This record gives sequence, C-alpha cells and structure tokens, in this order.
Amino acid sequence: MSDQSVRQAATAARPTSTVPASAENFVQIVDVVKKFGETVAVRNVSLSVAKGELFALLGSSGCGKSTLLRMLAGLEAITSGKILIDGEDLAQMPPYRRPVNMMFQSYALFPHMTVEANVAFGLKQEGVAKAELKERVQDALELVQMTRFAKRKPHQLSGGQQQRVALARSLVKRPKLLLLDEPMSALDKQIRQRTQIELVNILDRVGVTCIMVTHDQEEAMTMASRLAVMSEGQIIQLGTPNQVYEYPNTRFSAEFIGSTNLFDGHVVEDEPDHIFVETDELPCRLYVNHGITGPLGMPVTISVRPERIALTRKPPEGAYNWGRGTVANIAYLGGYSLYHVRLDSGKTVIANVSSLALSEIESPQLNDEIYVRWSASAGVVLTA
Repeated sequence: MSDQSVRQAATAARPTSTVPASAENFVQIVDVVKKFGETVAVRNVSLSVAKGELFALLGSSGCGKSTLLRMLAGLEAITSGKILIDGEDLAQMPPYRRPVNMMFQSYALFPHMTVEANVAFGLKQEGVAKAELKERVQDALELVQMTRFAKRKPHQLSGGQQQRVALARSLVKRPKLLLLDEPMSALDKQIRQRTQIELVNILDRVGVTCIMVTHDQEEAMTMASRLAVMSEGQIIQLGTPNQVYEYPNTRFSAEFIGSTNLFDGHVVEDEPDHIFVETDELPCRLYVNHGITGPLGMPVTISVRPERIALTRKPPEGAYNWGRGTVANIAYLGGYSLYHVRLDSGKTVIANVSSLALSEIESPQLNDEIYVRWSASAGVVLTA
C-alpha cells in the first residue's frame, strides 16, 4: 500500500463550490456514473460520509468499489454526477490538488529510501520547510509507533511494519480524506486482526475521514462504523455492520455478509405481528414474528444465520421452524463447531453451536440423527 504517486507542485487555486458542507455530509457522492465504453462500472451511486467516519465499500471483484475509490482520488474521471469533499466540487480538481491521500493494496515504498525518507517524500515535493518537515515526520512515525525504525530500509521491515510506514506517509500530508484500498490484503492472517484494531485506533486519534475498499467481510465489519454492500456497480445495502448483518435487505446481502441458511417458500398468512411461509424444504411452516407488505402466495426467502440455529436430539415441541436430518459434516473451531445437517428434504442447514451447548446434548457425531430449530425472531424475510 502506498501514498498517491502523483506529486506535482500546484499553481492553481482550488475551485470552490456553493454547496454547503456539514459534518454529516463531509464527503458527498451524488448520482455518480462511470462508464468504460459501453460497460457501466458504477451506476448512479449516491451516499454521504460524515466527518471523522471510517466507511467501508464492500463487494466482490468487479462490483465497482475500487472504481469509485479511484474517482474519489481523481485517478478516474467521472462520466456523470458529482463528488464533493468539505463542500468543494472535485470535478475539475487534478489528483495532486485534492485534499485526498490513497493507500493502495501494495505498499510500494521506495526501496532505496529509509523509513524516515519515505514518510518525508511527499512533504519535500510540496516544498515544506525543513524544520516543519522534520517535526511532522517525527509526529507521524510516533503515531504509528515506528520511530525506532526510522533509519531502516523497507526490506528490513515486516509486512505489518511496512503498512504502518505507508500509513504514516499518507497521514503526514494531513489529508481531509484518506482512501484505503484493501488495506490488509498483504498481511498474514495471523496478524491481520491485531493490525485492524491498531489501524482503527490510529485513525480515531487523528480524526481523519476514511473510506476503505475491501472484499473481506470480517475486515469491513471489524473496522468500519458504516458500510455499503455493492454489486454490479450499485449500492445494494447501506448501514452499520450490525444492521447489514442482522437485517439484510436482499438475498445477495444475506449471502455475501457472513453465511446464512436460506429457505424458499410462499406466504400463506400475513398479519401485522407475524408471517407464515410454506416451504418444501421443511416438514413444517416457517414462522417470523413480524409481518410484511405483499399478497398471499408471494414467493419469499427466509434467512436464518447459523448462530441462530439450535440442535436437539429430541423432536421440537413447536409446530414451526424445525427440521430433521443427519449430521453430514463437523468443523471444530475451538469455542464453537460448525455442523452441516442434511435434512430429510435434501437441503443442508449449517448450525454454529458453542462448545457449552454441545456438551448439553452430548456432541452429535457424523451420521447421527439430529433436529434443527430456531425461534420466531431468528428469521429475516427477503423479498428480493
């Protein structure tokens, strides 16, 4: 990951905009479209990011998230729409004049320069006075806890240390907006989680507004205060990690964020406080404790997260939300296990069961007959 590579002396003043800025709308993306020939990479995307917020764009490869990030940085031109930062319209502003810094997937530190020289590079290009340059570089290195490595070259550092140097090089410029492109992709899984927390704490201390792009769901949910799920150039869902995970609004969101069990059926009863769904995948109806707006017979999908599924050796007493099957696979993950239960209908249900809960039912083994069940509040109705 590296700082934005374009470093040129500026001669023109930044253009101003009459659009008022606010803390809630510090970054505004307004009906933005990006086309490559006949291919539409970003389709009428609109969103606002608050000042000091860490916002994540999440999606699979080719969904448009990196293109949107590059348009914010000025590395791609907008086909139509507007992007504003702190009230300034960036349309005619070249990359090197934007109050933006970007860290890419690769660190791309200058191999022949020391850590200190890498961090100072952008300030030197701007002609910052020596005394101020030295002070800002020292402050940046101290912020990322790399002061004692100031004289080392990049090849003498670990991946996590190189990432911190790249972060210091971005923050030393004091950008209004920091862009992170897959910030943890080059790190070993073993240190990724610790580094995620460290990065969040650093950004929180600085107070910089940050937009990150990732395909890693865990990374987005660990680091971001809000996130947008993207697919085919559009934002499918926007909200806090908890909102998006617990209340997906589409089948795509439910499947993309974490894992889930999906049951297809049709509505047979719809009241303000509950809904009944008939399905061929269970021996009983599905019951969710809230209603929806739609006609009887409408096809719907019920999403139930694995951690909401309970296992029992005895037939459940309720008349809904259960199934019978055999244990097809077990993945032991320390404090919990993932059970794959093949139902009589042929459908496989995944249950995330804690070690404590397993001890209470004598840990089912492969090919054991078992029942799955869940509460009325566990299901989420998906109509798209």
